[in-house]
Amino acid sequence: MDNLSEKTCSACRAGSPTLTDAELQAAQAQLPDWTLDVVAGVNQLTREYHFKNFMQAMAFTQAVGALAEEYGHHPALLTEWGRVKVSWWTHKINGLHENDAIMAAKTEQLFRKRFAT
Repeated sequence: MDNLSEKTCSACRAGSPTLTDAELQAAQAQLPDWTLDVVAGVNQLTREYHFKNFMQAMAFTQAVGALAEEYGHHPALLTEWGRVKVSWWTHKINGLHENDAIMAAKTEQLFRKRFAT
């Protein structure tokens, strides 16, 4: 799999294929801090980010929201004091699409460039 953070999302429609096991393994190799969670039978890429306070967590949440709007693909975000949980999956296919891996990589890149201390 090419460098995920440099790719752009493609249109995803109902019936689009989910990531194969090999594609998922290749994506996870580029996303070592992300976990594969199964929620209600649906695969999701998930990561929890930690911050010094609520305001930093909120700023990151807003930045991820702006990134999601830019690419037209939106995660589940749980913002709490000092942490943000980000989960990517594609509702239309009830699983993981390449777009989810791309957006996880872009989220990671955003964190490292603007929020990592």
